[in-house]
Formats: sequence, C-alpha cells, structure tokens
Amino acid sequence: MNNPEEQLKEMQRKLQNMFGGKRGGKAPKGMFGLGAAIVTLGALGVGLNASLFNVDGGHRAIKYSRISGIKPEIYSEGTHLRIPWIETPIIYDVRAKPTSIQSLTGTKDLQMVNIVCRVLSRPNQAELPHIFRTLGTNYDERVLPSIINEVLKGVVAQFNASQLITQRDKVSRLIREYLTERALYFNLVLDDVSLTHITFSPEFASAVEAKQIAQQDAQRAAFIVERAKMEKQSTIVRAKGEAASAELIGEAIQSQPGFLELRRIETARDIAQILQKSGNRLVLDANSLLLNVTESSSVENPKR
Repeated sequence: MNNPEEQLKEMQRKLQNMFGGKRGGKAPKGMFGLGAAIVTLGALGVGLNASLFNVDGGHRAIKYSRISGIKPEIYSEGTHLRIPWIETPIIYDVRAKPTSIQSLTGTKDLQMVNIVCRVLSRPNQAELPHIFRTLGTNYDERVLPSIINEVLKGVVAQFNASQLITQRDKVSRLIREYLTERALYFNLVLDDVSLTHITFSPEFASAVEAKQIAQQDAQRAAFIVERAKMEKQSTIVRAKGEAASAELIGEAIQSQPGFLELRRIETARDIAQILQKSGNRLVLDANSLLLNVTESSSVENPKR
C-alpha cells in the first residue's frame, strides 16, 4: 500500500490481533503499552519519511500545495521539509540538455534545403513556478520544435542556396540571435545553437557539380589560350633572334673572310666526334663530310 494512512491502520489492526487475544479475552496492560509504543514509533517514522524530499545535483524543486497551489519558493540541492499529503515537490533538471531539430525549408531562389539545428537549452531557474504553470515539466518538447522551425524558415528565406554555404557564419549568427530572443519569451536559456547539417536537393547538387565542371573547363581553355600566346611570343622572339644572328653572320663573312673557314672547321670537328661515337663503320669521302680541313678553302683560293 502506498498510502501512509492505510499503512498505519493496517499496522494497528495487526497489533490488536497480536496482543488483543480472542474475543472476550483481556490483554495485559503491559502488552497494550508496548503495542502503543510500537504504533507511535511507526507512525513517527512514516510521518518523518513523508515529510522529507531530496533534490539531486543539477536539479531544482518547487512545491505544489493542495491549499494554495504552486508556491514561489525554489529549493536547491539537498534535503527539504514538506507537509505530508498536502505539499508535493516538483523536481526540474536545470542542466543544459541537447535537442536536435530537422527542418525542410526553402531558400530565396526557391531551392529546398534540409537543415539540422542543434541547441543546448535549460530552464530559467528563477521562473520555474511560471514554467510549471504554463508549460509543465516537458517544456522543451512543447516549445523548441515550433520556434526552431519558425526561425529556420524565416532566416533561410533571406539567402540564396549558394549563400548558405559561402555565408554560413552569418546565417548561424542570425539563427542564434533570433532563437535566443524567442526562447527567452518562454523563460528558456539557450547556451549554444549550431547548424550541424545542411543538405540540398539532388537536382541542386547536380547543378552545382555541372557548374564546377564548366568553370574548370573554362579555366583550362583560358590556360590553353594563354599558353598559345606565350608560344607565339616565344616564336617571334626566336625568329627575331635568328634573323639578327643571320645578319651578324653575314656581316662577319663580308668583313672577315676567315669566319666561314672557322665555321667549316667547327662543323668538321662535330662530325668527327659523332662518327667516333657511332658503332657503324662507314667509308665516305672526306670532302663530302667537310673533314678535309688540310685542303685550301675557297677563302684562301677564291678561283677554286
């Protein structure tokens, strides 16, 4: 039996049966005194146990009275007194509790995005009596889903889908500010608000991927054009250099007839080195290979 009153009556009935004897019999006075003492001690124990309640760490308590209703006093951790069968303690967990809410909402450019918002919430300890009157003990289940969905839809509608990624810090800050303000209206304190997941529709993800591929192709084409320009410029510079070199060689031949003979000797030396390293054995005319350097050249004998 959970009712202390019924427990006390049952204990008295058992003691009377034990010490009262059969009907019409008389029990000794000492036995009646002992029974009364036991009943008194039992009643005191039950009454004392019913008069105390404990508040664990991280919790707060308020009292509900059958006479006056919710009392304004807030009880901290420890053991406290109450009036049995009249006052009932109501325990609240005031530690920060995580809650994750998933919301499907639309962006400014009409793209659907799925957002998961995670908050750490706790009740305002000074307003626990008011919270119990208006929301009860499951305050977080009553308030958080509605205000989180409302704030997410209102903030996300101000940004394009791409801005949710590039300006995520700004979006998170606005959601945190609006949620904190709305939660205070219900006497809830939000210690942290964060966006844990942002998922776009498959169509938008495919469009973003196609855009990235197009941008990469455009960058690759620009690189190819730039490389062609550099090669063209290099060819022009090389041609100018060769033209200048040919002009200098022509001037050197006209002014210095021995320059041509020097080039013939250098060419003959290069051909000799190549043939020396080659594994093939050839018998060729020295004049056709410009190797007959001992023969007088056209510079020494112009009539030849």
